[in-house]
Amino acid sequence: MAPIPGGDAVTDLTTKPEFGADADEPNGSGDQPVQWAPAEPKPKNRTLRLALWIGIPSALVLAGAGVASAVLIAPGTSIAGVPVGFMTAGAATDAVQQRLASSTVTLGDGGSTVSASDLGATVDADALAKTAFEDRPLWNVSQWFGDPIDAPVTLDADAATAALTAAAPDLYIDATPAAVSFDGAAYVVTPAVDGEGVDVDALRTSFEQAFDAGTTAAVVEPEMAPVPSTTTTAKADGIAQSLNGMLANVGFYVGEERTVPVDAATAASWITVTAGADGEFAVTADPAKIQGAVDGLKPLVDRAPVNGTVITDSDGTVLETTVAGADGRVLGDTTNVAQDFATQLASGNGVYSLPVEVTPVTTTTLARLLEVDLSEQRLYMKENGVVVDSWAISSGESRSPTITGHFKVNSHYTVQTMSSTSATDPYWNYEVPNIRWIMYFNGSQAFHGVYWHNNFGTPMSHGCVGMPNARAKQIYDWSPNGVDVWIHS
Repeated sequence: MAPIPGGDAVTDLTTKPEFGADADEPNGSGDQPVQWAPAEPKPKNRTLRLALWIGIPSALVLAGAGVASAVLIAPGTSIAGVPVGFMTAGAATDAVQQRLASSTVTLGDGGSTVSASDLGATVDADALAKTAFEDRPLWNVSQWFGDPIDAPVTLDADAATAALTAAAPDLYIDATPAAVSFDGAAYVVTPAVDGEGVDVDALRTSFEQAFDAGTTAAVVEPEMAPVPSTTTTAKADGIAQSLNGMLANVGFYVGEERTVPVDAATAASWITVTAGADGEFAVTADPAKIQGAVDGLKPLVDRAPVNGTVITDSDGTVLETTVAGADGRVLGDTTNVAQDFATQLASGNGVYSLPVEVTPVTTTTLARLLEVDLSEQRLYMKENGVVVDSWAISSGESRSPTITGHFKVNSHYTVQTMSSTSATDPYWNYEVPNIRWIMYFNGSQAFHGVYWHNNFGTPMSHGCVGMPNARAKQIYDWSPNGVDVWIHS
């Protein structure tokens, strides 16, 4: 027979009923077509094919295993309960981060639940994965199935507190912030009082333990801890101390002089102290309130110059200031004083320097001299060489003359008893009590008052220069220590 196309040879005949009018009649009279069954194929060379199937893939597997051992983490390795064996470091990083992202914390049985993301939870998954690969590569069989690697967890304290407060407000008691107020005399502090809330660090520790154990839904019994106010007592003490220091010298100044002091209560009425959300205190001052004080400055600041007077000796040395001189001054432009002072007070500076125009003081110098002319028995009071007064005196007798020369008053006594004793000369035996207005100028010789005679113009003393008590007091008050004395004939 001829070969059937596509077959090798015809070895059998088979019959198959056709579909049609007679097909479903087993004994129908229609003719059945004939089909040829194909012969079995010839046996092929399976040895070569097996070699190809076994040899080539095995080489590929061995080559791949070598490459994999250099980039994959050893089997049996886990980071925070996440299996990372046969993973690259990058894949392990993603797996740990995904685990963290899907983790939650429930505050006690049946309590509120917050996500790790809400708590600001982070792990350094990249560093952990790199360390796992470096310490436990696939090729190092001795590191297979090593101990689990823990993952330190950090929480953002502020984010965690905000999330926990929102989720479980009943677990929180607000802290009372410190306050600063003026009590009428000084600024005083009301101390802060701690509140209470969930201990974020204890929560972190419990969550970290659950995370390392492979738990994604941690149930943590919250521990309570004090929650301090951001507005602390220490900050309040600092601002109160600063304000009280400022109140001690607050005012309007001309040079170093506090020309117009401001009392503490008035200054405090200009100032407002507030605490911000960051716990820091802010000090502000109201220029409108300060303006009233500024409006009243002119009559308190303006003044005419006051000429001074000083007493000197012949060398020009100032012995006494009889009239203290003072510069004159006129208050300048005060347009911006209230605003500028408000800015100063807010910065803690209560010393405001006023703008003034100054008229310098003039000082009169009086060079004073007590001159005694023994030949005239007369005393002259002189200022700058000009006689301002004169009167008769009694100087020392011939047996005890008043010494001539230039001297200076060296001491003042309002009253004394003057005495002398001699065993041989009765002239030097005397005692005179209650002598007034005494000024010594040369040893025991002095100017003083005399009440026991009225014979002035005649030498009558034991060397002193005597005069009526009223005159003695006149030069006593007029002549400070150091005034020049000139005794001559």
